[in-house]
Amino acid sequence: MSGCGLFLRRAAAARTCRALVVSTASRRPMRTSPPIRAFAKALFLGKIEKKEVFPFPEISQDELNEINQFVGPVEKFFTEEVDSRKIDQEGKIPKETLEKLKSLGLFGMQVPEEYGGLGLSNTMYARLGEIVGLDGSIAVTLAAHQAIGLKGIILAGSEEQKAKYLPKLASGEHMAAFCLTEPASGSDAASIQTRAVLSEDKKYYILNGSKVWITNGGLASIFTVFAKTKVVDSDSSVKDKITAFIVERDFGGVTNGKPEDKLGIRGSNTCEVHFENTRVPVENVLGEVGGGFKVAMNILNSGRFSMGSAVAGMLKKLIEMTAEYACTRRQFNRKLTEFGLIQEKFALMAQKAYVMESMAYLTAGMLDQPGFPDCSIEAAMVKVFSSEGAWQCVSEALQILGGTGYMKGTPHERMLRDTRILLIFEGTNEILRMYIALTGLQHAGRILTARINEFKRGNMTTVLETIGRRLRDSLGRTVDLGLTGRLGAVHPSVADSARKLEENVYYFGRTVETLLLRFGKTIVEEQMVLKRVANVLINLYGMTAVLSRASRSVRAGLPNYDHEVLLANIFCVEAYSQNLSTLSQLDKYSPENLDEQIKKVSQQVLERRAYICAHPLDWTS
Repeated sequence: MSGCGLFLRRAAAARTCRALVVSTASRRPMRTSPPIRAFAKALFLGKIEKKEVFPFPEISQDELNEINQFVGPVEKFFTEEVDSRKIDQEGKIPKETLEKLKSLGLFGMQVPEEYGGLGLSNTMYARLGEIVGLDGSIAVTLAAHQAIGLKGIILAGSEEQKAKYLPKLASGEHMAAFCLTEPASGSDAASIQTRAVLSEDKKYYILNGSKVWITNGGLASIFTVFAKTKVVDSDSSVKDKITAFIVERDFGGVTNGKPEDKLGIRGSNTCEVHFENTRVPVENVLGEVGGGFKVAMNILNSGRFSMGSAVAGMLKKLIEMTAEYACTRRQFNRKLTEFGLIQEKFALMAQKAYVMESMAYLTAGMLDQPGFPDCSIEAAMVKVFSSEGAWQCVSEALQILGGTGYMKGTPHERMLRDTRILLIFEGTNEILRMYIALTGLQHAGRILTARINEFKRGNMTTVLETIGRRLRDSLGRTVDLGLTGRLGAVHPSVADSARKLEENVYYFGRTVETLLLRFGKTIVEEQMVLKRVANVLINLYGMTAVLSRASRSVRAGLPNYDHEVLLANIFCVEAYSQNLSTLSQLDKYSPENLDEQIKKVSQQVLERRAYICAHPLDWTS
């Protein structure tokens, strides 16, 4: 084992020893009740739950020192030994690189220490993710292994399953893969066709089916596989339900296709995986029989937040490389950095990196709190914002380099290809926007149902209250949700931005109530409406994250806190204006709402499956 790998193992062992002397009362309790509500759902009611997000999450000096001790060896390895260009060109990660990743403990970052892993908190995992994200292929390989591949065993596995599988997965002796997607079922996970049939002796499930686009599919020894099974329901009827299984390659009947030739993340192993009469012991059911869909969603929801820190780490490196070029490149006898449109691009990259980093660490901090908060909406928002921010920033950075950035083999060209997948995997951004909006609207609907029903029945008290409130809103009310002032949560340097956030949150809550009254349950079919709802919420969460972080930085006197204030205020002003525009489009009679016209254009194109306008050189008939 390498010296730095031995150091990391010793650090993990030291934490294990410290944990043994901590009283039982101070340990994080086992989950015995439903997750508590986290921050985002309250926004749908026009409320800011300050205690969830203010002040910005902090760690102790001891924890910071420990994180930095982990970071040093990993950063050194990625800087000095990882050849991203070679990995991209050869389409695989060298064996010696994988072995070094294993010796560093990076295959078991979130595996509990009692099973041989590093047992990192979500915050520490996010910090290492910044470094791992410097190479897209390695980042995806490690994420597929632990963020989804083995995560089901941690979340839903029995003690026997954890003891059997996690130690070798944590060491990297075994690699894991997550097998959900099929040729006919992409985002529609419930439509999978892979089937597991219980054997006559009831000791095995016979598994048959194929999975596609499986990262680590050709390397993995352990697979988390989802398949349809027959389940006897409470009313004695037999139904098809999804069940999750832990499948070993050694069970037999497991084969994989050749690696896919991908646009980006070319060094990661992606292939089809086939199961033909694979005998899976009944004790390898993960969770409950028929409970596989919930297992799959919990796995995917739990890991999305880390994309924010990984992308932020990549963007920091991107800014450094691009700034080095721009500061030395001259055109028209001036440095590129003297031109306003180039300056604008660097400001955009810095802003996006700051916002996604703030969102990611705010979410990680919430996840690390006792009580197991449900942060699935927050995690989804981090994924959407960071993936789209990465795509935009890499494109802008390449634009600064011009033709040089477009040439094969340059870091910018590779990064552009690598970042495109971020908008697709771990839930497409379209699907996640629907999830973000519908989950929050469902929460608001449960709370507001009684009031909405009273309004529909014509209850005069409710009707008059609603009319009065809308009248006051139309005249312009002063919104105070407790963020500013002497006892406010934010620092005065960002107070104006905080008031913009408060105003946006209040009117977002009013809009949500109006939408539920207008559409009721049919809102699930209004995807353009839901997209706008999600976009506003993502902005609100981003505003909250930067205001909380910038306030902490000022009060703590961190280096360059004035730069953070500048970034926070710029983002909040821009997000505020975007939100006002989007909220106005959600009004039923808004002239800016072009949904019906858009649907009509789409319908006419799709009916012909073609662009249908006459050519500009055609004559009238």
